Amino acid sequence: MAQIDFDVAVVGYGPTGLTAASLLGQLGHRVLVVERWPSLYGLPRLTHIDGETARLLNFACDIDEALRDSSPIESYIFYNGKGKRLIDVADIPTVPMGFPAHISIHQPDIEAAIDRKVRSLPNVTVQQGTELVGLRSSAGSVELSLKLGADVKTVRSRYVFGSDGARSFVRSALGIERDDSKFTERWLNIDGERKRPLPASFEEAKQYCDPARGHMFLPIGSNRQRFEFALLPHEDTAKMERPESAWRILKQYHGIGPEDIRIIRQTVYTFECRMAQSWRSGSVFLGGDAAHTMPPYLGQGACSGIRDAANFAWKLDLVLRGTAAPDILASYETERRPHVANIMRTAVMLGKVANTHSRAVALFRDLAFRFNLVPPPPPFPSFSDGVIQDDRCGERGKVVGSVPPQGRVEIGGRIARFDDHIGYGFSILAQRNPVAVLGPSRMAFLRSLGCRVLTLTSDAGSGVEQMVDADGIYSSYLAEKRAAAMLIRPDTNLFGFAGELKDVPELVDEFRRKLSWQAAAMAA
Repeated sequence: MAQIDFDVAVVGYGPTGLTAASLLGQLGHRVLVVERWPSLYGLPRLTHIDGETARLLNFACDIDEALRDSSPIESYIFYNGKGKRLIDVADIPTVPMGFPAHISIHQPDIEAAIDRKVRSLPNVTVQQGTELVGLRSSAGSVELSLKLGADVKTVRSRYVFGSDGARSFVRSALGIERDDSKFTERWLNIDGERKRPLPASFEEAKQYCDPARGHMFLPIGSNRQRFEFALLPHEDTAKMERPESAWRILKQYHGIGPEDIRIIRQTVYTFECRMAQSWRSGSVFLGGDAAHTMPPYLGQGACSGIRDAANFAWKLDLVLRGTAAPDILASYETERRPHVANIMRTAVMLGKVANTHSRAVALFRDLAFRFNLVPPPPPFPSFSDGVIQDDRCGERGKVVGSVPPQGRVEIGGRIARFDDHIGYGFSILAQRNPVAVLGPSRMAFLRSLGCRVLTLTSDAGSGVEQMVDADGIYSSYLAEKRAAAMLIRPDTNLFGFAGELKDVPELVDEFRRKLSWQAAAMAA
């Protein structure tokens, strides 16, 4: 049998690939990163993450370094062409995450922070300036042909995670087509650094849904500003990427000129909404833009890719360690596809609200908002299938598969965010010490997973740690759900609850069974 060089090859080194490489590398696996560009991009593209995503990035890097020039987004208000408020998109219901619900970020800071973490891991090999030119699966491994300059070499990996963007070579090599929602728009993106203070109105995120031309702006950190303008059908992409076009449109809509900002990036993006028909072929998986692209109206494109990486990494870790059956990897798409599809639908809906060119449609839209005929954006969905508890009845069942809140807790005399104590791993949090009902066998199983078992009472010991709920978030959450305990996955999603202390063994037993999870026939 041919030698296998790596446990997993991560193709693409944007936010999704960076996160996957960091998490899998920290878990101790031999990781190869293949990236065709010779260095990190270095310029901003994404400008928003939510509190959930910040929690996942916290596992992948030094979060303070990643968010060093970020700022909370308190609101993101859509206005009509006359400046009348329509809706606050940032007002989607959420729970405390230990970070602001919405954060304006500088992407190069995030990528540099994760890259620094990745390069500190001796078991991770990063090959930038290297192009994947061939992909072939064989028994037990995947063969990758890598081109560096004029040289082509072949390596073998047990698994491949293709996060190489919307024009993914991995997806094309697998012959996977994409379903197209037929949503296409061109927008001019302008990123600038302020030379002097701008008017106070630019300190908020705003979207103007003007049928003449939709446009938006967003402050980024202490000194940066993003401007976006919808292109009209007759406008030429190449001409709109010229500096004079940027200054003309900035002056026309905002009265801003070269004395106000320095343009650091100007490009035209074509927004689309597409989903790969399958996210997997054998031992090769897709994530991020390789699996799905969406318009930016919810700011969830990169967030979704980072969720993909965090969902995939812990499952692959268990398979590589022999703790879970390979079938568990099927739950990656089962869980992530519907979640992404829901967000895509909402983003398209908001896009149609934001960028109609019909004055009649815009008038009808404005009236609908004026008379409260438009429901608010729905909260993000939880999983309906996968590695989660089967019993999802009642109030507890509604949040199984979702992300529970995060607060500050004290463990071992140190007060920090819950995730800072637990890291990218499993945890059971119980109102009272569950060791007596769990017994030695189940406790040994939990130890084999690296699962932390925590109690909110002082009767810790025998492998159970006391956790002081500094902010009162966890005791309130468990009381609200009428639960004695909950089991949280490494990607921060909730596996399930135990209603009473005596039910904790069944919670653990069901979780153990789920590690041999098998997918039902997926809906088309």
